[in-house]
Amino acid sequence: MQVHAKLDFPAGKTEGEKMPLLVVFHGFTGHMEERHIIAVAEAAREEGFATLRVELYGHGKSDGDFLDHTILHWMTQGMRVIDYAAGLDWVSSIYLTGHSQGGLNAVLVAGIMQDKIRGLIPMSPAMVIRDGAREGKLLGFTFDPENPPERITDDSGVTLKGNYARVARILPVEECIATYHGPVCVIHGTKDLTVPYQYGVDLAEQYQAQGNDVELVTIEGADHCYDRDEELSQVCDAVRKFLQREEVS
Repeated sequence: MQVHAKLDFPAGKTEGEKMPLLVVFHGFTGHMEERHIIAVAEAAREEGFATLRVELYGHGKSDGDFLDHTILHWMTQGMRVIDYAAGLDWVSSIYLTGHSQGGLNAVLVAGIMQDKIRGLIPMSPAMVIRDGAREGKLLGFTFDPENPPERITDDSGVTLKGNYARVARILPVEECIATYHGPVCVIHGTKDLTVPYQYGVDLAEQYQAQGNDVELVTIEGADHCYDRDEELSQVCDAVRKFLQREEVS
């Protein structure tokens, strides 16, 4: 399965020079050209980072059918991407960010690849997905959690196979949080109706409880994708400050 990704360098730098890299995952139904994904990548490049925006299984121009995708597909592809990045001679360190389902995936991948990830930035992380799969109410889908149907469809007509829910309900969230000990910056809006803000608070507290260097950046009044310019500007400022601080530390 081919993964579509785009590598961009900061102004004035080329592949031959040593520099840090930020890997960026989009969210559920998303892609690498979304406004908030582009903005975060641009913010990182302003700090001298190369960026690798990745479209995961069943999304954007990557292989795979959206209908078939599960977070297990995303986890394994995320691991492949980190292995690829770690093999690039010019990469001095790897940071990982993701939005929504991509934020959940970033948490999982960072826990599995903890020795290769220097810093983690979950944005509006969809930690709600596992809870929803266990309750039978997930991202607008309603189903029997103990016996998911072969297909689940939400009110807008978006359809997934039942395997999405089967995988989601057993995700090793706590295990992956426990194995990542690097710095973390959780970014979340207080008016997020897709992933309630409390999930970002809880994630930050879980990392903090085990001794990670953790920052929770609260975007007051922001929705799930930081649609207003001032909200997205705050997100980008937080990303810049975190990357700048960690690279000089």
